[in-house]
Order: sequence, then C-alpha cells, then structure tokens
Amino acid sequence: MPHRKGSQADKLYLVTRADLPPAVQACQVAHAALRFAIIFPAITAAWQRDSGTLAMLVAPDELALGWLHTDAVLAGLHAVSFHEPDLDGALTAVAFESAARYLLRRLPTATPPAVTSSDREEVTL
Repeated sequence: MPHRKGSQADKLYLVTRADLPPAVQACQVAHAALRFAIIFPAITAAWQRDSGTLAMLVAPDELALGWLHTDAVLAGLHAVSFHEPDLDGALTAVAFESAARYLLRRLPTATPPAVTSSDREEVTL
C-alpha cells in the first residue's frame, strides 16, 4: 500500500487514563510524548516529517493502560510509559508508535467534541 501523508500509519498515539481529570490527562500525554521523542529520536523524526499527527486516546484506568503497554512491548512495538511522581508513581500515559494502532483501535478519544472559547462561543476541535 502506498504511503500517504497524513494517513493512519503516520499517527503517534498518546494514551492516558479516562479516570484522570482532563488537565491532568493533557499533562501526562505530553510527558509520554516527550519521553518517546527522547528514547526514539529516529522514529519521532520520521513521524514528524511524514505527518506530525497525534491521536490522544483514553484507556479506562491504570490497569487497562498497563495491559496495553505490555501487549505492545510483547508484540515488539515501540511504546514508552510515563509514571507520575506526584501520583505516587502511578502509570498515567503511554506513547505508542503508529504500528500499535491495531491494539488501540477500540479506544475513545480523550478530548471532548467541543470546548468553549473565552467569549463563550463553542469551538469544535
């Protein structure tokens, strides 16, 4: 299959926990993404060159997130976990290479369908 810019294959998947508040979710996926970029600079550079597309998803809880990470590692995929020191070292986010999409395909997106701007106008993301 030909590689297309912006295709599903170009996404970096960031998965956090549904049981965390939205602001905490955002911080945790940022931590995981930065760790992924440091640990896998060549994969990150190729992803950025090809699309730069992020997908932010949620697993139900810490246990489910841990299983996803373990499944990815056992499958030989590149995945980087982040454990938040301020939450007693709890697993809060994992960044996955695009090849992990088959493990993540049933997860919902982490962001709400719309947010309110400063002038109270609905903005769809």
